[in-house]
Amino acid sequence: MADQALRKAPLAGRHGGSAGARVTPAAPATRLSLRAGADAIGTLSLAFGLELPQRPKTSASVSGRHALWLGPDEWLLIDENGADLMGIASGVSALHSATDVSHRNTAILVSGPNAAEAIAAACPLDLGNSAFPVGAAARTVLGKIEIVLLRTGEEDFRVECWRSFSSYAFGMLAEGAEDAGL
Repeated sequence: MADQALRKAPLAGRHGGSAGARVTPAAPATRLSLRAGADAIGTLSLAFGLELPQRPKTSASVSGRHALWLGPDEWLLIDENGADLMGIASGVSALHSATDVSHRNTAILVSGPNAAEAIAAACPLDLGNSAFPVGAAARTVLGKIEIVLLRTGEEDFRVECWRSFSSYAFGMLAEGAEDAGL
């Protein structure tokens, strides 16, 4: 498991947005890129304490742990409490592949009544409540980078991106939030 305390947060001290959309760095979390066939989903779900979603654009969340469907056999697991996801995965006998991506990724939180508009300034997804409801998750783009987007509340989103692109993503989101506040 990656020790988050040993690494400087890539967006430490950053803040942005407007009254309508706030942009803030998320707290450190552990992350796992998980690949598995249909026969392993039940066993893995039990081990991680949540039902791995099996439909496009869906997620499952329990007590700060999230499983985001990224493909027919692919999930991104995020634990906001810093649990050892790799340790859990290593105890599962069902055939799967797990890679700790905690140091690769970081997250940006976008919240407020204009949060969807702030993200939409650089993201092509329809983020309306009917097309992208609470719990929806998708791998998409923000400007020129790949992100994974999770809608955590009516006015709340989590934007996962690679740390090396985090300043770019934060800048795009902050600018979108300022524009959405006009």
